Amino acid sequence: MPFIEPKLDLFLKALTNLSSDSKPEWGKMSATRMVEHLSDSLDLAMGNLHVELEIPEEKIEGALRFLHSDKPMPRNFKINFAPEEKAIRNKEIELAIDEFSEKWIQFEEYFSQNNDSKTLHPIYGDLDYSSWLVLHAKHFTHHFEQFGIS
Repeated sequence: MPFIEPKLDLFLKALTNLSSDSKPEWGKMSATRMVEHLSDSLDLAMGNLHVELEIPEEKIEGALRFLHSDKPMPRNFKINFAPEEKAIRNKEIELAIDEFSEKWIQFEEYFSQNNDSKTLHPIYGDLDYSSWLVLHAKHFTHHFEQFGIS
């Protein structure tokens, strides 16, 4: 399955098709909450959100094989650090998209300054920059499809 290339201009192009009234094809997230969730995943990648590993260490290898495969993320997948019904931070979706854009720039800057850094994902373990790019491409594609903006 083709995933969106992990580039800010491509993400923003897709997000321009989203409005605060956009409804998901599955799940409970509002459009604004989904964009904030993408920003949260960037904070996670930069080590700004601290989480625990949610799977046994012996299952990380299999999780990484899935991550680096062409298989899409499953619908309605639940993860503890990302509740669907979390209160939103931004009153308008445009502000959430601006926040996302700023977080992407920070993510790129973080790894350009810390190119050997690895940060913990609760399912995939410690990820470096290239693995985070794979995850963001797969994850963002998943949510763009959720809202029909892929």
